[in-house]
Amino acid sequence: MSDPSSVIDDLHRESDELDRLVGKLAEGQWTLATPAPGWTVAHQIAHLAWTDRSALLAVTDAEAFAKEVEKALASPDGFVDDGAAEGAALPPARLLAEWREGRAALEKALRAAPTGTRFPWYGPPMSAASMATGRLMETWAHGQDVADTLGVVRAPTDRLKHVVRIGVRARDFAFGARGLTAPGEEFRVELVGPSGESWTYGPEDAAQRVTGPALDFCLLVTQRANRADLAVRAEGPDADRWLDIAQAFAGPPGVGRAPKGAAG
Repeated sequence: MSDPSSVIDDLHRESDELDRLVGKLAEGQWTLATPAPGWTVAHQIAHLAWTDRSALLAVTDAEAFAKEVEKALASPDGFVDDGAAEGAALPPARLLAEWREGRAALEKALRAAPTGTRFPWYGPPMSAASMATGRLMETWAHGQDVADTLGVVRAPTDRLKHVVRIGVRARDFAFGARGLTAPGEEFRVELVGPSGESWTYGPEDAAQRVTGPALDFCLLVTQRANRADLAVRAEGPDADRWLDIAQAFAGPPGVGRAPKGAAG
């Protein structure tokens, strides 16, 4: 994607949708427990604000960002949770203001980035489009945690195509994160977007196939729902294995979500 404008626009819209959800919360609702163990609504927004700040450093000050990477390497098991906890301790109004200011600054920096520039990150360097896509995926996923906590059913949009793309591209990473060898052949992925459009990836004649609603695929690869509760289907043993371990996010495998009705 040479022009990142469209995905940056979608990131803006995704962030605004979540803002409308949390911007009207009473102070006590910020401390509600979300499906992520140990994380409240405040932790979810604080994590987004923290990651936006890191992304802004990566885009505007590579030297300062390198120091943040050093901190992450010094505490690989705790730096994400620590960042969320620090922000969650702020008064809700201040946390909300910092999230708004931070994401606006990041959007401005991404739009101003020279074409072709790649920025350092915790994994491989990223283009402006890739950075915006990653931020959209996280905003949508953590927004899902907040929506589930509040009992809100969000209407899916075609912005999910960005999340799908990350999930498909992260197939080999998901295998590697579990010490498994990724399949050598490409899979065929056929999903139906919220507007009814067909989103397809991989060769049409692939032996291994994944089909289903795009929303369910996104819930699966962000580990926001259990596979047993989703209408994503696999044909072939390798594709079936992938759906058990899929993740669209960097880092170690998550614990995922228990099936609906499972004992807590």
